[in-house]
Amino acid sequence: MKIIELLNEAVGRGEPVVLCTVVNTKGSVPRHAGAKMLVYSDGRFAGTVGGGEVENRVLAEAMASFKDGKTRFLSYDMIDPERGDAGICGGVVTVFVEPFLELPTVVVVGAGHVGKPIVHLAKWLGFRVVVSDDREELCTPEETPGGDVYLPVPMSQIPQEMTLDARTYLVLVTRGAEVDIEGLPAILETDVPYIGLIGSKRRWAHTQEKLIEKGISEEALARIKSPIGLFIHAETPKEIAVSILAEIIDHYNQMKKHFQRA
Repeated sequence: MKIIELLNEAVGRGEPVVLCTVVNTKGSVPRHAGAKMLVYSDGRFAGTVGGGEVENRVLAEAMASFKDGKTRFLSYDMIDPERGDAGICGGVVTVFVEPFLELPTVVVVGAGHVGKPIVHLAKWLGFRVVVSDDREELCTPEETPGGDVYLPVPMSQIPQEMTLDARTYLVLVTRGAEVDIEGLPAILETDVPYIGLIGSKRRWAHTQEKLIEKGISEEALARIKSPIGLFIHAETPKEIAVSILAEIIDHYNQMKKHFQRA
């Protein structure tokens, strides 16, 4: 099967992949412009951009692009390995690395009356959705439809149950401040780019005070967005869900622009 067909299949089923294409060559090289390699997130790949050390380096860059979402232009000399070149063929090869990634994961902590429409809207928008609530009876597909994964555990255990990385957005719409105070220290040890917390200014002030007593720094607390969501005068749970997902989309698109400029 051709690489483009494999790419279309992967994108069609929502599987993240990275397409690596030789876009320019000079002199003697193993593969020429147009050669392609498709890399999967588990390290498998189809096709080749030349084999050997060049391919090893391209594979490493492709795996890195799964994490940061950045495209890459990679240029390798193939002249003198003793000075760090990727081969001895005598030429130069340039490879374009292009990730095709699904939208990030939205973790909705709290499957109550606000959490339910957030899950529904996030799923409709194409995000991978994880639902978590320590109330097992609420954390089910029947009670809260739309989740891809259900984690009926306390918030503090979520980092043990799944990977929380730069493509994970935490939406904390829990039933009370005590749940947040107990669970946030573990969440703040992760590298997620967005932690949004629902609640009034008074609730957030109380939560901050208690977290500081637990040894959480003000710098760490500054990572938390509270009140959560864009200010659109939202009142109903559905309107709140719109404001929260709008904020996540805004954050995600700004991050993409940052990576593209980097």
